[in-house]
Amino acid sequence: MSSEAPGDEQGVDYRFTLANERTFLAWIRTALALLAGAVAVLHLLPLGWDEAPRTLVGLLLAVLAGIVTVYAPLRWYRVQRVMSRGEPLPMSLLPLVTTFAVAAVCLLVLLGNLL
Repeated sequence: MSSEAPGDEQGVDYRFTLANERTFLAWIRTALALLAGAVAVLHLLPLGWDEAPRTLVGLLLAVLAGIVTVYAPLRWYRVQRVMSRGEPLPMSLLPLVTTFAVAAVCLLVLLGNLL
């Protein structure tokens, strides 16, 4: 019989901990890709755009990279804590936010090429 009371923090199965860490690393890779895109748009690609749309697209990508970078460790910690308590995992809004932001960048790029 276990001497632990219900609700005590127990060790999380290492497979779940490692999966949580892989998810964290995937968010960091996403942030790096967004930042690389921002650098490319702002400094490397000869898009032939006016300065305003080019700056808008680059800054949008850079801001999104910053949001993802701040979010990733917070999400990792929160998921780890929830798993250790045996509670259900909370939903995350960042995939939805990232999807809409990338769609907005795509739309801006398409509009920039049409104008």
